[in-house]
Amino acid sequence: ALPIWETGLNQSPAGHRLWHQRLLGLILALFALGLDQGHKIWMLEVFDIQSRQPVAISPNLDLVLAWNKGISYSLLSSDTETGRWALFALSLSLILVLVVWLWRSGSFAMSSGLGLIIGGALGNAYDRFAYGAVADFFLLHWGSFSWYVFNIADVAIVAGVGLLLYESLALGQKPEAA
Repeated sequence: ALPIWETGLNQSPAGHRLWHQRLLGLILALFALGLDQGHKIWMLEVFDIQSRQPVAISPNLDLVLAWNKGISYSLLSSDTETGRWALFALSLSLILVLVVWLWRSGSFAMSSGLGLIIGGALGNAYDRFAYGAVADFFLLHWGSFSWYVFNIADVAIVAGVGLLLYESLALGQKPEAA
């Protein structure tokens, strides 16, 4: 077996396809990261959501500012610097695993899904590095029942997981192991 950095270097159509898949994944990762961070800068610095919240967008969606010191649904939440950096290190480790999986991916759907997940994970990891917590803005609720506060990075991650599920279930292909 070739080392990972030498895979797909041949000039065959299959080799070109691998590079196109990888490039698509990279572009989607950068797009998700840029959109997420651009939106966060706008919400925090221009719109000043902290002083204007909550802002009703629809009967079931408000704009708010919530600092998540954990991961999804505030799991593994930590108020200590050690916990912050441990979650940051865990995020970077998982991103590295996802990048290897992207490099080895076998389809455009898988590469697209992994690219979106990587971009979203990078956006949230950057928040943890820069602010000590992840900035979330979108609050879904039904009356007084609040379900979830999320950001664009979370949307990218969920869309990426959706593409991986589509690949696995609808296309009948098994995801390749990282």
